[in-house]
Amino acid sequence: MTNYIDGFVLPISNDKLENYRQLVEQVAKIWKEHGALDYREFIGDDLNLEGVRSFVELNSVEKNQAVIFGWVIFNSKQERDLINKKVASDPRMLKLVEQFDSGFDAKKMFYGGFKPLY
Repeated sequence: MTNYIDGFVLPISNDKLENYRQLVEQVAKIWKEHGALDYREFIGDDLNLEGVRSFVELNSVEKNQAVIFGWVIFNSKQERDLINKKVASDPRMLKLVEQFDSGFDAKKMFYGGFKPLY
């Protein structure tokens, strides 16, 4: 496996979840249009396991917030870099963020790029 993955975790206010879902539906299409192999986001459901730290603790999630976990899959780190530049400069992205009152705040997002372990 030679894929490269961008992963992220962020909180979204429960009252903004539907708006955020609609935003994600659109931005996923843009990432794929620019060459991402897949784009997925999931909402936390079972976040507590005795003896381990949870995403809730990691991100100081408040009671009225949900934890979102997502990733984007690319063929390689080099393609990721090119695709992310294209996405960042795509005028539809800013328009979508302005269109949907989603509660997205990049400053509260944990993010990283990951290469294969095995």
